[in-house]
Amino acid sequence: MEYKEAKQKFIDAWGILGSSWGINKTMAQIHALLLISPEALTTEEIMDELNISRGNASMNVRALIDWGIVYKELKAGERKDYFTSEKDIWELAKHVLIERRKRELEPLFRVLGQIDDVVGENKAQVKELTSKVKEIETFASKTDKLLNRISSADSNWFFNKLIKMIK
Repeated sequence: MEYKEAKQKFIDAWGILGSSWGINKTMAQIHALLLISPEALTTEEIMDELNISRGNASMNVRALIDWGIVYKELKAGERKDYFTSEKDIWELAKHVLIERRKRELEPLFRVLGQIDDVVGENKAQVKELTSKVKEIETFASKTDKLLNRISSADSNWFFNKLIKMIK
């Protein structure tokens, strides 16, 4: 397979995968392009490569920077902004875990914390609600602890633990 075809297949596949993870396809495709590019790219190069508008490119690059997986790179004597992706896959995964925790688990904890001292006429409904809230809190808390361990670990520790669990 020629490089150009393989590159396009990777970018397309990463875009579909990103959609499954809850980010938009273009954002994932920009990330894929930056991930496999040996040099930092300008907004114009991203636009040309993916055939997208300046606004679309700028908005998605900013979102990737917010996720902590894309960085602005300065080049001496250049006025354009250049962008590159985190290349270490383990570090990339940790950044995504941290961001997903912030965007998904923290709001869940806030809401569950507000559901306290539930009262009502139907005792069975109150009991079921409070029971499920407690179960979700327990699950989310254990998930949070696991994510904290993974995000603070190095790849060798994680994969050694994973292999032990599989055996």
